[in-house]
Amino acid sequence: MTPTALIIRTAGTNCDRELAHAFELAGSETQTLHLSRLIDDPDLIAGFDLVGFPGGFSYGDDIAAGRILANRIRHRLWQPLQEAAARGVPMIGISNGFQVMVKMGLLPDPKAGKQTVTLADNTCGRFIDRWTPMVADTDSPCIWTRGLTEFDMPIAHGEGRLVCADDAVLDQLKSNGQVALRYAPGHNPNGSTDDIAGLCDPAGTILGLMPHPERFTDPTHHPIWTRQGDDWLTQTTAGLRFFQNAVEHVMQSQPQTA
Repeated sequence: MTPTALIIRTAGTNCDRELAHAFELAGSETQTLHLSRLIDDPDLIAGFDLVGFPGGFSYGDDIAAGRILANRIRHRLWQPLQEAAARGVPMIGISNGFQVMVKMGLLPDPKAGKQTVTLADNTCGRFIDRWTPMVADTDSPCIWTRGLTEFDMPIAHGEGRLVCADDAVLDQLKSNGQVALRYAPGHNPNGSTDDIAGLCDPAGTILGLMPHPERFTDPTHHPIWTRQGDDWLTQTTAGLRFFQNAVEHVMQSQPQTA
């Protein structure tokens, strides 16, 4: 059976089509639903195998990036999302989606359900839009980054500096292997604590990250593709691999029928 992915969008979301395309390239069917539709019928969430929170500027990033959307989800959709997390439904939040996840308490731990980290203004004080080297933690339980080590990924954010509530939170994230993705040494673009670019939950099925894997699903998306050999054009990109990993995880988790 083909896995189905739910893409949640609202006013200001602008990366939902790219996210849906990435899931479809990886072998999933997708359905993009407006937040209001889900609030009217929260039970819809139970019908999906994957969930995606796309990037953009939800509600214009008023108050703080992702804060309004996070509050609406927390008050109206928290229970079905927490139940999906308990079932092991893989979820991904990219850029604004990551900001939403941490502010509603879905990360770092959906069981605790409280905010212990945030994404603050970049230390440079301006919006950053460029390709940046990344390093995946091969010891992390994160299902989305399996098989990935070092790669480039595009970033585009003004509030991407990850900050923990205190040192104890950071120590726990590192000891649990929840720091799934870091900016490569010397390439931290926003002042993020410990070079953190992405966090997963303790089970490894929920991932939030500031870089945009959905914008690197084809080798020609990379700015240096014209200077690479023919082999480059036949490779699976790091961005697409994120989504293939999640779809494969769902397929392997589904009960087998005779």
